[in-house]
Amino acid sequence: MQVKSLFLQQFIARGFFAQCTNLTELDSQLYTAQNTGKPLIAYIGFDCTAPSLHIGSLMQIMMLRLWQKCGNLPIVLLGGGTTQIGDPSGKDEARNFLSLSQITSNTIGILQNLGKFIDFNHQSMPNSAILVNNQDWLLNLNYVQFLRDIGKHFSINKMLTFDSVKLRLQRDQPLSFLEFNYMLLQAYDFLQLYQKYACTVQIGGSDQWGNIVNGTELIRKFYASCHQEHQPVFGLTSNLLTTADGKKMGKTANGAVWLSENLFSPFDFFQYFRNVADTDVERFLKLFTDLDLEQITYFCQNNNINQNKEILAFEATKICHSSTQATKALEQARAIFVSKENFPSFSLNLNNESKKLTDILFEIKAAPSKNEAKKLISGNAVKINQQAVLDVFYSFSNPCEFELSVGKKKFFKIILQ
Repeated sequence: MQVKSLFLQQFIARGFFAQCTNLTELDSQLYTAQNTGKPLIAYIGFDCTAPSLHIGSLMQIMMLRLWQKCGNLPIVLLGGGTTQIGDPSGKDEARNFLSLSQITSNTIGILQNLGKFIDFNHQSMPNSAILVNNQDWLLNLNYVQFLRDIGKHFSINKMLTFDSVKLRLQRDQPLSFLEFNYMLLQAYDFLQLYQKYACTVQIGGSDQWGNIVNGTELIRKFYASCHQEHQPVFGLTSNLLTTADGKKMGKTANGAVWLSENLFSPFDFFQYFRNVADTDVERFLKLFTDLDLEQITYFCQNNNINQNKEILAFEATKICHSSTQATKALEQARAIFVSKENFPSFSLNLNNESKKLTDILFEIKAAPSKNEAKKLISGNAVKINQQAVLDVFYSFSNPCEFELSVGKKKFFKIILQ
């Protein structure tokens, strides 16, 4: 359908859109808000399971950023309460329990991540983001009262049809009663935000569709049971993001691509985007940068793919880590590329035997000794064809050619024969 509101036009054109509970009505309300200057309010929740978010959450963050850039008001909901249970969506087993102090510490790191993308506490902004934590209403719930007021609106039959439950049961993997309650609490979050802040939209990934629909249904049933009117509420989801090879975005050979520079450096963040598959570049320019769609189209039609990868990496790093850090990463990457173009080549003989990587590092003088070579490998400093090697006993048995890197500035071409 043809949408009128700026947000949905951008949301769809940039490739975010998956589903909406009532797209026509949401578009109408957004268009009205756009013309009256009275912002519509939406929220996304982030559970606090780690000291930083990683780029698996970047889709959701960029959706909230777009929501705010289009004049609407975002609510960031930190899951200080729900983190104590764990969302079973997309999980094969229950999450490990975190202590309250761990969760509190994690919320601080996550808020620092989000503050780079979303504007909070700007008094001059009518759509300055609101930060809330669901522990404020979840930790002191009266269980019996909760079941009487909220639990009565949920059908077990329907809950069993949601993917987060159904897939676990189909694979005979245990789903605890604790996890089963998660969807009730997420729906209750939406009700609380509707009552406290007039929030009428919940946004999330498509794996959250069942939980989000539960929230819209709870609000409808709750007010129907009280014989009260309520504003229309909506659920809006994005596609889950996978890379060109079908893998879930956000993982590397060394682990997650964190948004905190203490866990993943701005240069490595830049390099992650610089090294994406050619077929992902245009899509990621639309999802993870603030560039106009017209600019992106121009770049993709007129630049070569390496230029566009640089633009993607620079713009994504600029948002997450600042223009200064993006510029430094770009300059460092270009310096490495120049040295890489001139890296030395070594032909080594196998002599019908296997050859250890530590021996190769010593022979080409990339390490002063074989013990130092082992330290480089175990220290995650050695890569073969851009893939980290952590096995100090790694060896080669057959003739081959490969690129060997040691640290970030030493590159070698190795020919084993």
